[in-house]
Amino acid sequence: MRYRSKRYKADAQKAVKEPLNLDEAIKKLKTFASTKFDQTVECVMQLGIDPKQADQMVRGAVSLPHGIGKARRVIAFCDDSEVEAARNAGAIEAGCDELIKKVSDGWLDFDVAIASPKVMGKVGKLGRILGPQGKMPSPKNGTVTNDVVTAVKEFSAGKVEYRNDAGGNVHAVVGKLSFDNEKLKENVLAFIDHIKRNKPVGAKGTFLKKIFLTATMSPSVQVDLGSV
Repeated sequence: MRYRSKRYKADAQKAVKEPLNLDEAIKKLKTFASTKFDQTVECVMQLGIDPKQADQMVRGAVSLPHGIGKARRVIAFCDDSEVEAARNAGAIEAGCDELIKKVSDGWLDFDVAIASPKVMGKVGKLGRILGPQGKMPSPKNGTVTNDVVTAVKEFSAGKVEYRNDAGGNVHAVVGKLSFDNEKLKENVLAFIDHIKRNKPVGAKGTFLKKIFLTATMSPSVQVDLGSV
């Protein structure tokens, strides 16, 4: 059975069962801000998809209006001609053969890996290492791209990746509890609108079923679908 702290249980007593409009949901979530650190806020959506069907997968990346409150460590697999520009754009490491070897030897101290299509033939062998970590570059989430420099800038600034799970849920970091309410709201709406626009062709019936906001160590708050 999962352990819940006294603080969490106390917050859970303040939680409400019915969905709240987005403004009220954000306010309620902030009443749980009783930890000593700035909790990360996530938006979780239950989607009307069949995760077993390839044409109903929901996966990608999105840049939020106000970032996520944290810089991300990005590396770039690219030609030698792009190394300097990638590093200037914010990559903590850039290159091809030497960087591939470094990762193969066990170095995984980064959050996102960007790759140029030109070198993916070589990077592909890292799939068994980066795949389980969720760090393997893929064109589906914008981490395999001809414009390596722009991708490095966007992901370093907080562009977030998302992918539905086996239960048909998709979630992403949308900021910190310390964010101004309006900025947090704009980030949440940007993520929701992005998912709506990327509804899989194969998905039938109601696409957006439920929405929740949650923070690192706090109970979740359900958002009224009519408010988004």
